[in-house]
Amino acid sequence: MTASTTRRTTPAKHRLAAVSALAVAGALVLSACGDQTEGGSGDSEKTNGSTSSLNKELPKKVRDAGVLKIGSDVAYAPMEFTKGGKTTGVDIDIANALGKELGVKVEFKNNTFDNLIPAMQTGRFDMIMSSMTDNKDRQGKVDFVDYFTAGVSILTNKGNPHKLETLDDLCGKKVALQRGTVSADIAKAQNKKCDKPIEVLPFTKDTEALLQVRQERAVADLNDFPVAAYNAKTSGGGKDFEVVGEQVEAAPYGIAVPKEQKELRDALVKALDKIIENGEYGKVLKKWNVEQGAVTKAAVNGGNE
Repeated sequence: MTASTTRRTTPAKHRLAAVSALAVAGALVLSACGDQTEGGSGDSEKTNGSTSSLNKELPKKVRDAGVLKIGSDVAYAPMEFTKGGKTTGVDIDIANALGKELGVKVEFKNNTFDNLIPAMQTGRFDMIMSSMTDNKDRQGKVDFVDYFTAGVSILTNKGNPHKLETLDDLCGKKVALQRGTVSADIAKAQNKKCDKPIEVLPFTKDTEALLQVRQERAVADLNDFPVAAYNAKTSGGGKDFEVVGEQVEAAPYGIAVPKEQKELRDALVKALDKIIENGEYGKVLKKWNVEQGAVTKAAVNGGNE
């Protein structure tokens, strides 16, 4: 399974992230690889939460349920994806570590990326963990607990046949990307600088965008750096793609929480700080080879653009 473009919307800056997967039989949890439609299935596992000192700081509804429901678009390796029928990735592992500190199970619910915030606002899940960039536009709708940082990269076919190095090189060419992401905003901003605009090919899934590049229907896919690097390393045994040029300026990935859920937001801040301090956070990033995106402390609404 491959990943998505700079996932998470608006200014020309970008996002990153990591979460833990524990699903409940019969619930709309994460399932088949790359399935981004609402309603997949997923795996869940219990945390030893009854003795957690942070459990009492969660909203009563979450404490009583014993489950933290997390919305995610699970088709964005290595951040969140399915492998062997099981949900996995950076965000999944981080979420599991957070759930352990909070004394609850975590349950992932699959949804399309551009529908995650509206679905959370209708109560389908408690929070979003899906490599979502924290930016000013989104801060008008949700609060973020920032847990990772990343920039956007250009992913093209192996050998760089179109000699791409910068965003300027994309002017007048076809570029594939995931709809509703920061990558789409970057392409839009870049078009103001182009004599001949980029022809953007938007898709619901980044896997579809990558297929356009592989089949040479697009010269490149704009993607978050960890995702682009993962695809370059794994797709076709490392023979399909390569990352070219420098990352576009990085921005934080945030766990999105409804603005009225201050208790949940603040409990997540404390849990994230705790797993950073005890080393569990660092273990997850090392496992997935994304240490370059590490944060040293949780931040609330740290996106500046």
